[in-house]
Amino acid sequence: MSMENADPAGPVTPVAPVTPVAPVTPADPVGPAVLVMPPRVTFADVPPLCERLRALYGAGADDVVCDLAALTRADLATVEAVARLRLTARRAGRGVRMRNAGPELLALLTLAGLEPV
Repeated sequence: MSMENADPAGPVTPVAPVTPVAPVTPADPVGPAVLVMPPRVTFADVPPLCERLRALYGAGADDVVCDLAALTRADLATVEAVARLRLTARRAGRGVRMRNAGPELLALLTLAGLEPV
């Protein structure tokens, strides 16, 4: 090997090509997008939750599942969040389904005159 063609930094080790991994998006066929409700919801949390739902729709989701399993307390703020998320979905012409609602939340929704989740 002649010195004219040698790399001054040393030998080059071949590297396998990097295949980019695309993030899972709501439009992927792996299932509906999921919006996870925080353990405790305040009235101040409702607008950001609705914004996150709109962002999922903007990313291509037609149907979103709102997972309520993390909720540690069901109160009027939680009822407000569920009602506003449903209204946001209706206004967008899309769907939102609630899952893992506890008995306390179901009782409050019924008391408020909202259909069960």
